[in-house]
Amino acid sequence: MAGRIEDYALIGDMQTAALVSRDGAVDWLCLPRFDSPAVFAGLLGTDEHGFWRIGPAEPVDEEITPAARPQQSHFTDSGEMRTVPATAAAPAVPADRRRYRGDSLILEQEWDAQGGSVRVIDFMPPRPLAGAEAVPQMIRIIEGVSGRVRMRSALRMRFSYGRITPWVHRVEQADGTHRTVAMAGPDSVWLDGKAETYGRDLTTYADFTVTAGERIAFALTWQASHLPAPSAPDAEAALAHTEAFWRDWVGQCTYQGPYREPVIRSLITLKALTYAPTGGIVAAPTTSLPEDIGGVRNWDYRYTWLRDAAITLSSLLRTGYREEARAWREWLLRAVAGDPENLQIMYGIAGERELTESELDWLPGYEDSRPVRVGNGAAGQLQLDVYGEVVETLHLAHMTGLSRHDHAHQLQLKLISYLEKHWTAPDEGIWEVRGPRRHFVHSKVMAWVAVDRTIKLLEQSPYEVHGFHGESPLERWRELRDRIHADVCEKGYDPDRNTFTQYYGGQELDASLLLIPQMGFLPPDDKRVIGTIEAIQRELATEDGFVLRYPTHDTSGENVDGLAGHEGAFLACSFWLADDLAMIGRVTEARELFDRLLSLRNDLGLLAEEWDPVAKRQVGNFPQAFSHVPLIDTALRLTACGGAYLSAQPDLRSADRTEQAMM
Repeated sequence: MAGRIEDYALIGDMQTAALVSRDGAVDWLCLPRFDSPAVFAGLLGTDEHGFWRIGPAEPVDEEITPAARPQQSHFTDSGEMRTVPATAAAPAVPADRRRYRGDSLILEQEWDAQGGSVRVIDFMPPRPLAGAEAVPQMIRIIEGVSGRVRMRSALRMRFSYGRITPWVHRVEQADGTHRTVAMAGPDSVWLDGKAETYGRDLTTYADFTVTAGERIAFALTWQASHLPAPSAPDAEAALAHTEAFWRDWVGQCTYQGPYREPVIRSLITLKALTYAPTGGIVAAPTTSLPEDIGGVRNWDYRYTWLRDAAITLSSLLRTGYREEARAWREWLLRAVAGDPENLQIMYGIAGERELTESELDWLPGYEDSRPVRVGNGAAGQLQLDVYGEVVETLHLAHMTGLSRHDHAHQLQLKLISYLEKHWTAPDEGIWEVRGPRRHFVHSKVMAWVAVDRTIKLLEQSPYEVHGFHGESPLERWRELRDRIHADVCEKGYDPDRNTFTQYYGGQELDASLLLIPQMGFLPPDDKRVIGTIEAIQRELATEDGFVLRYPTHDTSGENVDGLAGHEGAFLACSFWLADDLAMIGRVTEARELFDRLLSLRNDLGLLAEEWDPVAKRQVGNFPQAFSHVPLIDTALRLTACGGAYLSAQPDLRSADRTEQAMM
């Protein structure tokens, strides 16, 4: 049975990722990419759907007679399996301690077991982008800390999200050793290790003992089944390489403020969610972890949302990471090449457009949360705010000195030309509602942002205007910017309640309205901004002060977003509230809220998408880029506040104030 979402740790190689539970079980791993079918899918089902657990072995009960013990098998010299008497089943014992090794993605878990203490080191070495060594590997090193501890590895591989049981057999090597391989269809997974393996119940086991100072390694390597076997890795060399990679990458960070620990952990998480071959950034490495336990709000987040990727790059840029911004810009240009008017809200990590949504009916779902979905039907939605997020990030890249790219500038101009014709259309909005399209206020505000940032680009670099038959669109776009602004203030604002609303003519609130001052649409000391912040605190905040995205049901109890059930407090929105409180001068309140939000992280510093205020647990896909990005943003803002904060201080997230934000 899968653990609580916050019980998991993340390891990865910037091309895929695994989730490792406190009991030493890898319950989620997709190979070879983030969006590939899972080899271990126990997270969304049971142990029958795949896992790999390494931990202290449960002592054999000596009162059980040999005849009463379960049967096991091991490989014969010919490579076949035969049945022999068994030992005890693999236990699921939670680790007593766990941590990441320094500022890295190397997980260390320790058990105080019968006979001594033991440490398991889990990591995925960053792989080359091409060549025979460009294969995903998961390495697990078992290290004796004290005494003498009996250990067990239990490996149950199930391809295609737990549906396919592969053919597992032993392959003899020229030096007299052997390797274990699991094969089915296009996939093969190779297990290497010095401990002897045996099979039982379609599971591969290894029983061994580790003493103080001794290290025993296992490695799992994926390879396309039609290719020659991959090389067995040198576990210790791979560990040294992985540690050096993360040390060098973290060393580029320019942030040195009081929140360095949570900022660094969030940056490492964002880097881990970046697909190195293309620069695409996944929203999360998982699918169908529920927003509502037992409900239907379960989505596949293993794709690149333009919005999420754009704000992720914004945070990376403002903390010193330009190479990631350059790679994402190249990914964006490839993804939308030749068709910028049909901009999708999300793409595959290599720029794929077809993300057909389907349901995996053989998986019961995380804590019986059905359905389990792969693909994402929201890819075809119209979300006008995406244009603003993309243009804002391109503008920020320009302002922070990223080298000029002609195609990027032309793309930006084409996006504005599209918005000029379509900004008045209703859309599905930032939250991808599966109900009717509406004139969402946030979408209109971000359309304004797109036009505003492009105007500033052209004002600073008039030569950037090409393809308009010698006529600059600047004056026309200035009028467009004013027209959008006036439209929002007239139709999206409720003067009786002194608050902006979720959509034109509506009464509901929406936490995305908190971005109005952060985007520079209105100054933070505007009475309409302050009124909106206070209205959201009254109507969308939980008792702990965390913020819901929007009411999922109207006053009559009817569902308003096309989905059954409820959801938890949305962590990104709660960070936005902390930002806004700081901007309007309520810095102490902002810091208190930020501290409460930091306390929701698990012991390794990771956050899911939402927080269930009733069950007091994390919910939604995990770990979530859209939670870690605003954590970084809020930390930067509160650091810049210093001892005092003037309500009229400019927005630190806006590209025009980048220098202040990087203090």
